[in-house]
Formats: sequence, structure tokens, C-alpha cells
Amino acid sequence: MTYEVAVRAEATLGEGPTWDPAGGRLLWIDILGGRVHSYDPSSGRRTVRTTDQHVGAVKPRAGGGLVLNLRDGVGVLDPDGSFRWLYREVVPGRRGNDAAVAPDGSLWAGTMRYDEAPGGGTLSRIGADGSVTTVLDDVTVSNGTGWSPDGRRMYYIDSPTRRVDVFDHESGSLTNRRTLVRIEDGAGFPDGLTVDADGCVWVALWDGSAVRRYTPAGDLDREIPLPTPRITACAFGGTDLTDLYITTARVGLNAPHPVAGSLLVVPGAGKGLAQPAFAG
Repeated sequence: MTYEVAVRAEATLGEGPTWDPAGGRLLWIDILGGRVHSYDPSSGRRTVRTTDQHVGAVKPRAGGGLVLNLRDGVGVLDPDGSFRWLYREVVPGRRGNDAAVAPDGSLWAGTMRYDEAPGGGTLSRIGADGSVTTVLDDVTVSNGTGWSPDGRRMYYIDSPTRRVDVFDHESGSLTNRRTLVRIEDGAGFPDGLTVDADGCVWVALWDGSAVRRYTPAGDLDREIPLPTPRITACAFGGTDLTDLYITTARVGLNAPHPVAGSLLVVPGAGKGLAQPAFAG
């Protein structure tokens, strides 16, 4: 499989690709740059919106607009562009990180400390009404989150553990945590993930220069090598959900590769799942 550069950029910490079917566009962010990007692959049209604080994730909303996992909580952009907080909790030294929308339309939003102190982060479920339930505490770097095609499994990454864990999931509750796979030493750290229509889990490897596909049994099924080390997340997009979009980062690299910080794409990589929009 061969990558292409979808959007050439120099994002400090590119993250969180998400296909927005209503808009026919790929959403992604630069966390430390405080920028929300959109890209329409059919026209090549791009937009960039700057946020007032670091942004860990962006997802489309069912009624239009966007939901943002920010430094100080979760906010929404209405279709007219106006902003309001849905849930705000200021914790000095902590920010929002990766997030995902569950099959029921709730947002599962992660946090982490800037200094990556062990146990300083959380994973919370935010309902459409703004209600908040802490699902996991004692998290260090809350990252990739996704569900199996039937919604009965949830996959989750706390990056420093080097593990992709799996839970049984029912009605917003998690049980029976176990390890799906541990990334071997020297292969990088698991960062973002996406689940495809076959139920396989695609994992971006920070400092691993690759995206890997694992079966539901945890077997390594496929690997896509990439030319820059800091691969942050991946998601399927395009009208038929067959193109794999990949975000990358430049932060901490002494001599970044020319594509570091760009949005990459691997056409025809597989078949993705349609992702629900946030119900709030």
C-alpha cells in the first residue's frame, strides 16, 4: 500500500482524522496549534479555524456544527459558528486529548496532563444533554477509542502502557478489561485507532513510522510503513469509506521529514465503518 499526501501541512501535533459524511469532508486538528482543519477530497477545498485553546479532538454533530474536546472541557460550535461550553472543568496542567463517538451518539472524551504524569488523565462519557460520567480514571495519555461493528466491544489505548485493550461494552458500561495486543519495544507507542467493517483494529504508531491492522483476535494482519516517525491517528473516509487518512506530527523532531505534520491518505486501504455523529 502506498501513501499520498492529501494535505501538505506543518502541523505541530496533527491528530484526530474523522470523516464527516454530511459535509463530505475530512476533519482533523493540530492540537498544539489550536487549529481545526477540514478537507474536501472531491474539490480539494480546505478550511482552517483557530481555537482559543488547545484542542484534542473534533467530531461532527447530528444537528450540524461540531463538538470539540478542549483544554478546559467539551464545547460545541453551532451551525452558525457560535461557540458554547457543553461541559467545563478547568484542571491546571491538564488538557483534552483524543475522543470518539459511541454507537449511541455519546462522546467519549479523554484527558491527559501536559507533563504526562502517570494517572493524571481520564476517559469520560458525555451525553447529548451534557451529563458527564467518568468511565476510566488513573489514565496517563488517553488516546485511541473505538467500537466493534456490533458495538459490543470497545477498544482503548493509554499510550504509555504500549497496549491496545478491549472491554465488553453494553449501554455505556465497560467490563472485563483485557489486552488485545502489546506493541513490542522498539516499534513505537500505540496512539489513535479506528475499527473497520471486518472488525479489525488499525493502530497508528507514535515513533513507529507505521499503521498496523490487528484482527479481533489480536493477530497482526497488515502494516503500512510511512516515512515519518510520529504517526498519530487514522480513520477511513471518502464517500465509500475505503481511503485511510493518517495524521502526523512534527513536535520533538530535530529534522522533520518533509511530510511530517501533513495529512496522508492510503487510497483503497480497506472498508471503514460509518461513524455516528455526536447527538448533542
